[in-house]
Amino acid sequence: MSVIHVNKENFEQLKKEQRPVLLDFYADWCGPCKMVAPIIEQIADERPDIAVAKVNVDDQPELAGAFGVFSIPTLVVMKDGEVVQKSAGARPKEAILELIDG
Repeated sequence: MSVIHVNKENFEQLKKEQRPVLLDFYADWCGPCKMVAPIIEQIADERPDIAVAKVNVDDQPELAGAFGVFSIPTLVVMKDGEVVQKSAGARPKEAILELIDG
């Protein structure tokens, strides 16, 4: 699966996903975000059981604020439309998968 780029228009649809959702809050200028980006892409390719989405905090400040994002990258895992995990800072792939699989 490919990564979904989220905005406030398509976010409501994403909340209705039956599978877990991994949200990556990032900015194009953020160094740690650039380190995490290929890992997020890999997870999207390897795990069709997960909806993987990216939220650009500069373009979508309302969504970032709604999720209490104060530093980036911030990863949020949602199940059944509810936040079940949240982690700020760059993480290795294993730690991101642990967030998802809990």
